[in-house]
Amino acid sequence: MGIIAGLLILLVAMEHIYILIIEMFFSESKVAQRSFGLEKEFLKDERVKIMMANQGLYNGFLAMGLIWSIFETGVFQVQLAIFFLSCVVCAAIYGAVTVSYRILLMQGVPAILALLAIFAI
Repeated sequence: MGIIAGLLILLVAMEHIYILIIEMFFSESKVAQRSFGLEKEFLKDERVKIMMANQGLYNGFLAMGLIWSIFETGVFQVQLAIFFLSCVVCAAIYGAVTVSYRILLMQGVPAILALLAIFAI
């Protein structure tokens, strides 16, 4: 895998770690309010906190899979990267359809660029 592809994958992974941190540990913060377009009172609801923590955990799984693909040295490195980047793109498309097109721009586009960089090998 090329350096540009690796750097783009790392960027996508770091973005998902950032999302994990917000959703799991700072779900009531101003950053969470602004990022998700939700009111503080709504974010204080314990049920919402649990759902956001669950979403954060899934984002962490995506990030760890992407990081795994960077450090994998075997024959499955590219397949791992393609799988986890495809998961990010699918989630971004679903988020764009159900929540906001910004999700596709912020999460989907970097993952698509990383996929393009992989296929440019």
